[in-house]
Amino acid sequence: MDYLQRDILRCPRVAVYGTLKKGRRNHHWLEGATLIGHDRLDAITLYDLGPYPGAKLAPSNGTVVEIYAINAQQLARLDELEDYFHHAPDKGVYDRAVLTTRHGEAWCYLYNANIDESALISSGEWQDAR
Repeated sequence: MDYLQRDILRCPRVAVYGTLKKGRRNHHWLEGATLIGHDRLDAITLYDLGPYPGAKLAPSNGTVVEIYAINAQQLARLDELEDYFHHAPDKGVYDRAVLTTRHGEAWCYLYNANIDESALISSGEWQDAR
Protein backbone atom coordinates (compact mmCIF):
# COMPACT_ATOMS: atom_id res chain seq x y z
CA MET A 1 0.00 0.00 0.00
CA ASP A 2 1.51 3.36 -0.99
CA TYR A 3 1.37 6.55 1.06
CA LEU A 4 -1.65 7.95 -0.83
CA GLN A 5 -3.72 4.86 -0.15
CA ARG A 6 -2.76 4.96 3.53
CA ASP A 7 -3.48 8.69 3.74
CA ILE A 8 -6.88 8.42 2.07
CA LEU A 9 -7.84 5.50 4.33
CA ARG A 10 -6.81 7.60 7.31
CA CYS A 11 -8.76 10.62 6.20
CA PRO A 12 -10.89 10.72 3.01
CA ARG A 13 -11.68 14.45 3.28
CA VAL A 14 -9.93 17.75 2.66
CA ALA A 15 -10.68 21.17 4.17
CA VAL A 16 -9.91 24.06 1.79
CA TYR A 17 -9.73 27.78 2.57
CA GLY A 18 -8.48 29.63 -0.51
CA THR A 19 -8.11 29.15 -4.25
CA LEU A 20 -9.62 25.63 -4.07
CA LYS A 21 -12.99 26.85 -2.79
CA LYS A 22 -16.01 26.81 -5.07
CA GLY A 23 -15.91 29.67 -7.56
CA ARG A 24 -12.18 30.26 -7.09
CA ARG A 25 -9.50 29.78 -9.75
CA ASN A 26 -8.17 26.38 -8.57
CA HIS A 27 -11.49 24.74 -7.73
CA HIS A 28 -11.16 22.58 -10.88
CA TRP A 29 -8.43 20.61 -9.04
CA LEU A 30 -11.31 19.18 -6.94
CA GLU A 31 -13.18 17.90 -9.99
CA GLY A 32 -15.13 14.80 -8.96
CA ALA A 33 -14.89 15.57 -5.23
CA THR A 34 -18.10 15.92 -3.23
CA LEU A 35 -18.77 18.99 -1.11
CA ILE A 36 -19.75 17.74 2.34
CA GLY A 37 -20.21 21.12 3.99
CA HIS A 38 -18.67 24.19 5.56
CA ASP A 39 -17.03 24.96 8.88
CA ARG A 40 -15.10 27.65 10.72
CA LEU A 41 -11.90 26.18 12.19
CA ASP A 42 -10.39 27.94 15.18
CA ALA A 43 -7.28 25.69 15.16
CA ILE A 44 -5.78 27.53 12.17
CA THR A 45 -4.96 31.14 11.40
CA LEU A 46 -5.21 32.49 7.85
CA TYR A 47 -2.70 34.82 6.14
CA ASP A 48 -2.80 36.69 2.82
CA LEU A 49 0.21 35.70 0.72
CA GLY A 50 -0.83 37.77 -2.29
CA PRO A 51 -2.03 35.41 -5.04
CA TYR A 52 -3.15 32.81 -2.49
CA PRO A 53 -3.62 32.40 1.26
CA GLY A 54 -1.71 30.27 3.72
CA ALA A 55 -2.86 28.81 7.02
CA LYS A 56 -0.77 28.14 10.09
CA LEU A 57 -1.62 25.84 12.96
CA ALA A 58 -2.41 28.53 15.54
CA PRO A 59 -5.59 29.51 17.42
CA SER A 60 -7.81 32.09 15.73
CA ASN A 61 -11.35 33.41 15.64
CA GLY A 62 -11.88 30.85 12.90
CA THR A 63 -10.94 30.20 9.30
CA VAL A 64 -13.81 29.53 6.89
CA VAL A 65 -13.35 26.20 5.08
CA GLU A 66 -15.20 23.94 2.69
CA ILE A 67 -14.90 20.20 3.34
CA TYR A 68 -14.80 17.76 0.42
CA ALA A 69 -14.87 13.97 0.21
CA ILE A 70 -11.92 12.92 -1.97
CA ASN A 71 -10.13 9.83 -3.26
CA ALA A 72 -6.42 8.97 -3.51
CA GLN A 73 -6.07 10.38 -7.03
CA GLN A 74 -7.59 13.69 -5.97
CA LEU A 75 -5.31 13.82 -2.93
CA ALA A 76 -2.30 13.20 -5.22
CA ARG A 77 -3.37 16.10 -7.47
CA LEU A 78 -3.79 18.39 -4.47
CA ASP A 79 -0.35 17.38 -3.16
CA GLU A 80 1.07 18.40 -6.54
CA LEU A 81 -0.74 21.74 -6.56
CA GLU A 82 0.26 22.55 -2.99
CA ASP A 83 3.90 21.49 -3.52
CA TYR A 84 3.61 18.91 -0.72
CA PHE A 85 6.28 16.20 -0.44
CA HIS A 86 5.15 13.20 1.63
CA HIS A 87 8.77 12.05 2.04
CA ALA A 88 9.92 15.50 3.26
CA PRO A 89 6.85 17.53 4.32
CA ASP A 90 8.93 20.37 5.76
CA LYS A 91 10.63 20.94 2.37
CA GLY A 92 7.54 21.80 0.32
CA VAL A 93 5.56 25.01 0.24
CA TYR A 94 2.81 23.29 2.24
CA ASP A 95 2.59 20.45 4.74
CA ARG A 96 -0.68 18.76 5.50
CA ALA A 97 -2.28 17.88 8.81
CA VAL A 98 -5.49 16.22 9.89
CA LEU A 99 -7.87 18.68 11.53
CA THR A 100 -11.18 18.02 13.24
CA THR A 101 -14.18 19.60 11.52
CA ARG A 102 -17.91 19.37 12.18
CA HIS A 103 -17.96 16.90 9.26
CA GLY A 104 -15.23 14.65 10.64
CA GLU A 105 -11.47 14.71 10.24
CA ALA A 106 -10.07 16.35 7.12
CA TRP A 107 -6.67 16.97 5.62
CA CYS A 108 -5.71 20.64 5.55
CA TYR A 109 -2.68 22.18 3.84
CA LEU A 110 -0.59 24.33 6.16
CA TYR A 111 1.94 26.88 4.93
CA ASN A 112 5.56 25.96 5.75
CA ALA A 113 7.40 29.28 5.42
CA ASN A 114 7.52 32.15 7.87
CA ILE A 115 4.58 34.52 7.80
CA ASP A 116 4.52 38.30 8.02
CA GLU A 117 2.06 38.88 10.85
CA SER A 118 0.77 41.99 9.04
CA ALA A 119 -0.76 39.64 6.46
CA LEU A 120 -3.14 38.19 9.07
CA ILE A 121 -6.71 37.76 7.79
CA SER A 122 -8.65 38.31 11.01
CA SER A 123 -12.02 37.62 9.33
CA GLY A 124 -10.89 34.08 8.47
CA GLU A 125 -12.13 34.47 4.88
CA TRP A 126 -9.60 35.09 2.09
CA GLN A 127 -10.84 37.25 -0.76
CA ASP A 128 -9.11 36.75 -4.09
CA ALA A 129 -8.77 40.29 -5.41
CA ARG A 130 -6.96 39.22 -8.56
